[in-house]
Amino acid sequence: MMENIWQDLPKPYFMLAPMEAVTDVVFRHVVAKATRPDLFFTEFTNVSSFASPKGQASTRGRLEFTPDEQPIIAQIWGSKPADFAVTAKGLKQMGFKALDINTGCPDKQVVKSGGGSDLIRHPELTSEIIAAAKTAGLPVSVKTRLGYSKVDEWYDWLEFLLKQDIVALTIHLRTKKEMSKVPAHYELIPEIVKLRNKIAPNTLININGDIKSRAHGMELYNKYIKHDINIDGFMIGRGIFADPFCFEKVPKEHNREELLRLLDYHLDLFDQHQLRKFDPLKRFFKIYIRDFPGANELRTKLMDAKSTTEVRQILGDFRKDVKI
Repeated sequence: MMENIWQDLPKPYFMLAPMEAVTDVVFRHVVAKATRPDLFFTEFTNVSSFASPKGQASTRGRLEFTPDEQPIIAQIWGSKPADFAVTAKGLKQMGFKALDINTGCPDKQVVKSGGGSDLIRHPELTSEIIAAAKTAGLPVSVKTRLGYSKVDEWYDWLEFLLKQDIVALTIHLRTKKEMSKVPAHYELIPEIVKLRNKIAPNTLININGDIKSRAHGMELYNKYIKHDINIDGFMIGRGIFADPFCFEKVPKEHNREELLRLLDYHLDLFDQHQLRKFDPLKRFFKIYIRDFPGANELRTKLMDAKSTTEVRQILGDFRKDVKI
């Protein structure tokens, strides 16, 4: 019988969203050090790259993980069912416990290639892709959006996905067209859960979009559970940039030195794994350098740095100046 890691999660559970060039093995460990979520996902991995001898090297950094991150799920995307089958088998051999298919990414290049949210417009192909991913014998879940252009597409699209016998469905409560420009459509949660209960009661429903923290998710959960509207899980994406401690069960204040130590840890892991060039690291500085006197000036200096060595020197000078 297939092992299903989703069945062992607490209810409700909380997940760190897969994010391009963000949720690699380095940043996942930083988040775990702050406060670990219940479930991790990799960055997006293109199945056609993984299935190609020439392209497979490009997926190495995206799929690197360590045993202490288990259970971890590989998130995959693409448009060719055969490549999903090859990738699913390979990921199982690598030790992943489950697969998550992205049918919601709104990136123009992803959509142009026929992957991500473009699959919303091609249900038949999506069905073939899900079936192909299942051939490896791993649990298969799907992450999606409400629709491609219009919110009222949600019913037919989610009904279709729920009929695919997937273990979990994560819904970003916006359309592809809306991107993140409008508030997430929480008003649809009751109807979505009702549809799940009718079509696929064993499929877990996860909510994504504007979830700021575990505390925020619990507020939503408690609001709806009073009316027998059962949300199984919550996925936090951009919220992690506002608060790296957002998965705390009991929120508390974190001082400047706690944030700086977390950045120190991030720098050490960045050097250890050497997955990327230096400049992409700068996108993370705003997570740690904020909400304390001198933060803006410090962040400006860090953005001019050319290496982790320079970053450490700037941080050391700052600590001396403020006598940390």
